[in-house]
Amino acid sequence: MLYKKTDQIANYEVIFPIREGRYAETYRVKDSSGKKFFLKLLCTTKLGRWQIDENGKINEIEIYKISNHHNICNYVDDGTVIINGQQYAYLVTEYIGGETLFQSVNANKEFSVYDTKEIAVHVLSALSYLHGQERPIIHNNVTIEGVLQDLNTGLLSDVKLIDFGNARFLDQPLVRQEIENINPFYIAPERFSGACSVQSDLYSVGALMYHLLFGRMPWFVDLSRVEPESRIDYLNQSRKKELEIPNSELFELDEQLINTIKTALAYDVADRFSSADEFIRAIQGDIVVEHPNNNRKVKIGGSEETTTEHIKPAKGNGFAAIAGMQELKDTLQEEVIDVLREPEKYAQYGLSIPNGMLLYGPPRCGKTFFAKHFAEEVGYNYMFFKPGTLKSHFVNETEKNISKMFKEAIEKAPTIIFIEEINGLFPRRDKGSSSVHEMSSNAVDAILAEMDNTGKQGVFVVCATNYPDRIDPALLGAGRLEKKYYIGPPDKEAREAMFKLNLQHRPYEIGIDYDKLAELTENFVSADIELIVNAASRMALKQGAKITMAMLEEVIANTMPSVPLKELRHFDEVRKRFENQQDDS
Repeated sequence: MLYKKTDQIANYEVIFPIREGRYAETYRVKDSSGKKFFLKLLCTTKLGRWQIDENGKINEIEIYKISNHHNICNYVDDGTVIINGQQYAYLVTEYIGGETLFQSVNANKEFSVYDTKEIAVHVLSALSYLHGQERPIIHNNVTIEGVLQDLNTGLLSDVKLIDFGNARFLDQPLVRQEIENINPFYIAPERFSGACSVQSDLYSVGALMYHLLFGRMPWFVDLSRVEPESRIDYLNQSRKKELEIPNSELFELDEQLINTIKTALAYDVADRFSSADEFIRAIQGDIVVEHPNNNRKVKIGGSEETTTEHIKPAKGNGFAAIAGMQELKDTLQEEVIDVLREPEKYAQYGLSIPNGMLLYGPPRCGKTFFAKHFAEEVGYNYMFFKPGTLKSHFVNETEKNISKMFKEAIEKAPTIIFIEEINGLFPRRDKGSSSVHEMSSNAVDAILAEMDNTGKQGVFVVCATNYPDRIDPALLGAGRLEKKYYIGPPDKEAREAMFKLNLQHRPYEIGIDYDKLAELTENFVSADIELIVNAASRMALKQGAKITMAMLEEVIANTMPSVPLKELRHFDEVRKRFENQQDDS
């Protein structure tokens, strides 16, 4: 290490040297007031070309500057120093008193299914934030060494995603990375050829979950016995075999979680989850994940055809299963549900049958959950799609998949088609020209054509997105997704009902003040409330006691909303803009 205790690095005094790597050293430091920080010292001459942007700036530092999320260490400072005739850059971030998952595993700590799921959800929450930036950020190195646990709080919600040394903006040129500089068992197959995507990070989270649960990495093989030039091919061939589950008897390990991990670790990008938010919903059981092979694409005549056995009768309690949101329910009843139930009556008065609607708002606020119960309320059949199910890299195949989707929906009408993360399938067409955008443009044209008069054929399209301003505007016009509804964080009434719902089958003491719990959790989304109850349950289990109000309050005091306030304000601005557009029309 270049520096020892009490040495000075720029304006910071070294407290303790932490780690020395191939191109960087990490230190615990303090400023003149005695406040502690992490300082990462990067040797610029040892950085790989994938670590530098087109302006000569270091990706890792630039990414930290714009990141603001509870599960990412906050940026503090950066600069350069000259050491022994070489230029070094330094990055200073907030200090967290804890240890990495790697250190925990090496200390033989065992991670339960509950622990693993909680850690994964919060890592995915950070990734969802990164992937959702205006210039999407791919972390590219999610491993047990890159996740830090805050031991001061002891809460699994306080894990931090660290080590952005391999992170990059998604629109940067492809660069192949040497296998020697990464943990190959955590890396998605496409990364070895230089490509990366949102799904590349999700693959790594799947590998992390597998490692924590079973104490080994997925498809682990001894690469030291393989010639260096053959290691990537050898590794990728092994991944085409069925994933082994070493211990299926783990407490709380069920088929849903096994299928979730297998889906994240699918060899083909299109077979993985479409987003970090979808991955979270799968972990939490909000969506059912079947064995990934059930919906794999099969080659027919050199192209790919997607199976379309997605239709299900919508059976359930409808809106009665959704806590709160009464104003939205009433609006939908009047503007959409009554029309769909009695189309002939409305047609007599010259009122058109709507073709579709858009649900938009912050992540993890229950848009998919709401759409399912909307279908139940209407009484239609229900079809669920994600972009990866419809999107194909073969020319014209996406359009064919869209056509097949509508054909089946019409045959089984009345049907509600639900497509989530719609911006990933039908992005704006004014972002420049490339082969990718041309294929996206063709997909937009295909769904516009299919949506003409679908309402009269007994088909209603519901789409969801976190980013409505990234959808092609043509899809949001009259006769398409003309109805737009904001799904935001639950209101006080809904939060109170959620606490009751999550606690009802658990041992808890009499005297829980649900009104106060709802007051304390303003701006918390439904997934946050479930997390709070789970954490309090864990606390009670360890003490051999019932869940108490004090336990719930303690967890809330140490838990941050998963969607930052700044992001909620952004969504509120988007909401106002959309509402003004509808008023003008």
